[in-house]
Amino acid sequence: MIREEGRDYTQKSYMWLCRGGPPDKIVVLYEYRETRAGENAKKLLEGFTGYLQTDGYEGYDYAVKDMPQIIQVGCFAHARRKFFEAAKISEQGGSAKEGIEYIRRLYEIERELRNQKEEKKKTLEEFLTERKAQAGPVLTDFKTWLLNNVDEVPPSCLLGKAIGYTLGQWDKMIRYLESPYLTPDNNACENAIRPFVLGRKNWIFHQTPEGAESACGMYSLIETAKQNGIVPLHYLTALFKKAPLASSPEDWEKLLPWNIFKH
Repeated sequence: MIREEGRDYTQKSYMWLCRGGPPDKIVVLYEYRETRAGENAKKLLEGFTGYLQTDGYEGYDYAVKDMPQIIQVGCFAHARRKFFEAAKISEQGGSAKEGIEYIRRLYEIERELRNQKEEKKKTLEEFLTERKAQAGPVLTDFKTWLLNNVDEVPPSCLLGKAIGYTLGQWDKMIRYLESPYLTPDNNACENAIRPFVLGRKNWIFHQTPEGAESACGMYSLIETAKQNGIVPLHYLTALFKKAPLASSPEDWEKLLPWNIFKH
């Protein structure tokens, strides 16, 4: 951020992203904030009830500590990344690959069962029951392996950090089993912010907070359209034609991506 009152242009600013909603009405929301403080997450989550899936950043714990209506869910992809880093070190590689293998099996189960659900071979209830039945034993074996190794591996080395992170996040990470709408990771959210990350490499900075907020609006519209299978150009063209005529909440409701082409 080049021109922000009271802040030096070399200070980092942050783009926050939320993704959620039912499968046929997914919303991607970008929000600009000066910092990565947990207080920002707390404000974003005001009024929200349900599952919150994130990585292990402590700011999320702070944000929801007084929000019993929010259930935290962890991310196996972040744990897997740490084991991959450890696997690159020759003396830790063998053991780290064991951890990776447990996670690979969980993803294989998830992929096969989701394919069956998409092909209408399983209902949501059957999917949920079968996932618990198949993933449960793998998770039990994985945790046993983690506990057996946590005292054998120095916590300061990469493998020790991977094991410590996974155990620390364990109760959150296994919560994906509770709902058929949850997956083992929050990759869908990370994928939604990737277009901004790639674009930033070209434009480098925003000049003012107002510019960043405008970018948030555009990215929210574009990425929400994409998540709902709508070509962004088609959506924005229709939106910009109809938005000047909107005068009530009901009018704006009609302009959401899943409604706009029905009116």
